Amino acid sequence: MLFLLFSGMIASAQNLLTPELLWKLGRVSAKGISKDGKYVVFSVGTPDIAENKINSKTYKLPIAGGAAELVTNENELLADTKISPDGKYKISSQDVKIKPVSGSDYYPEFKKSNVLIYESLNYRHWDTWEDGKFGHVMVAPMVNGKPGKAKDIMPGEPYDCPLKPDGGDEGYVWSSDSKKVVYSCKKKFGTAYAISTNTDIYAYDIATGQTTNLTVDNPGYDVQPSFNKHGQMAWLQMKTDGYESDKQDLVVTDGTNKINLTEQNDLIHIDGYKWAADGKSLFFTSAVNGTVQLYNVTYPGRVITQVTSGDFNVNDIVGQQGNNLIVARGDFNHANELYTVNIANGHMKQLSHVNDAVYATLGKCKTERRTVKTVDGKDMLVWVLYPPNFDPAKKYPTLLYCEGGPQSALTQFYSFRWNLQLMASNGYIIVAPNRRGMPGHGTAWNEEISKDNGGLAIQDYLSAIDDMSKESFVDKDHLGCVGASYGGYSVYMLAGVHKKRFKTFIAHDGIFDFRSMYGTTEEMWFPNWEYGGPYWDKDNAAAQKSYKEFSPSNFVANWDTPILIFHGEKDYRVPLEQGLQAFQAAQLQGIKSKLIIMQDENHWVLHPQNALIWQHEFYKWLKETI
Repeated sequence: MLFLLFSGMIASAQNLLTPELLWKLGRVSAKGISKDGKYVVFSVGTPDIAENKINSKTYKLPIAGGAAELVTNENELLADTKISPDGKYKISSQDVKIKPVSGSDYYPEFKKSNVLIYESLNYRHWDTWEDGKFGHVMVAPMVNGKPGKAKDIMPGEPYDCPLKPDGGDEGYVWSSDSKKVVYSCKKKFGTAYAISTNTDIYAYDIATGQTTNLTVDNPGYDVQPSFNKHGQMAWLQMKTDGYESDKQDLVVTDGTNKINLTEQNDLIHIDGYKWAADGKSLFFTSAVNGTVQLYNVTYPGRVITQVTSGDFNVNDIVGQQGNNLIVARGDFNHANELYTVNIANGHMKQLSHVNDAVYATLGKCKTERRTVKTVDGKDMLVWVLYPPNFDPAKKYPTLLYCEGGPQSALTQFYSFRWNLQLMASNGYIIVAPNRRGMPGHGTAWNEEISKDNGGLAIQDYLSAIDDMSKESFVDKDHLGCVGASYGGYSVYMLAGVHKKRFKTFIAHDGIFDFRSMYGTTEEMWFPNWEYGGPYWDKDNAAAQKSYKEFSPSNFVANWDTPILIFHGEKDYRVPLEQGLQAFQAAQLQGIKSKLIIMQDENHWVLHPQNALIWQHEFYKWLKETI
């Protein structure tokens, strides 16, 4: 009997995906393979709209096939990877107060003060103000099966492990001989932290208490260390300091020699990886040609094999069981479900069926690959999604979807906000270009956007929509343009240069003005790399060109089209002032515009009620303006 989470929920068949139905889907997240190797353990998050939260339950699913079962003994099913292989110690991460920040830190007599005092940059990060606490790795001896008193292996250090804002427990691991705790950390503080991406891997020796930097020779990112059963360590590496989207490779060391296993393949930009069970190769995922696929690379042979292929994304590698891998897979029409992958031939078999009952009622959106010539004569992949029951004899309003990043791959993703299936199900054709700046098409294509944010990439968008507008079923008098982050920036930029192509725009958390962005964002390596440097550096030709030619605020006098602006108040990466400036510019020019501020959201929209308001305002705006 299949596990159908919503089998009793759907009373009658529905033809189209709606925001409410989207926010009833179960969100599958794998936790691992059980100790006995018989089950994959995973959680299903289900939104509770009334309580404005997402509830989660854990299940076990037989890898050999069968029904999923609700479990309450997750800790008994899964091996605790934070306990050392010899069983003597356990590691964890804990926030430790290191630096004074608050008014009462400096003036203990003023306990009710509400003051923050800073002497360097990185005073806030992502969605949180710096409070002087830092995540430290702790080691505790195991006593009668439980951890005893923990020791801080980073005493007094104003550095974080796991890395903020997105790091997890993959950032600190045991060596296979239990002698060392190995962790990734950016050991820089203040302004130095804000301008650098130099993250290293450190080994703490349990016996001596000494810490050694294992990647001191690399100036860029070194993250996610892991060991095979032979004691060899792998990790992910970028070579360039200050460049967050450099080519990410897989490196292995035996303690003496280091081998970069993937640098020879220009297409590879690794998302995640796991050692094979025999320790002689590694599996990894990487964007390729508008999808994310599973690969294998031999160690030390460096032979790379693509294991899977198709118009879908392999989004997570859970683990290996015999000749199969367990992975998460999704596409434009389906949220993640768990699959087995035959290592030898790439054959995939669906394991979990959390949302099958919902999908059985929905009309799917046809997806199509389209090749478009760019202004400089290159071939660009463009994804096109059509409404369910598409009729080529009719004309359809069409939306240009602008991806974020700027160096984010546009693959077969399934989002609970920017859901292309939902957009198409509302009667729109969706045009989603793999414009330059996206992994999966070679390093040169990925790098061409840096210091040219408003140049060829923006022309790529116009090339895509112009090419699609030649089709008889595209209503070229009813075109819209939507996007978030760099996509929101693209919307602002296109609003000033589109020459009346579009009837409406929607921007979310986009950059409007490069100068104020430089003055308020928190990780300074981003504008330093992407813009070329600070706006006051008059001798820096690249920077001066960026601030003059690529800041949307410089073209706002050309705005003449309705625009809807979303912005999260707690977004410190692209601060609220960017959205406020754009709205103010539109309003003062008499342009139909709307501003929606989400006061408890950061760069994302994470709360169910906020997300549904977002969706309803999104489609309400389109109906009014396109």
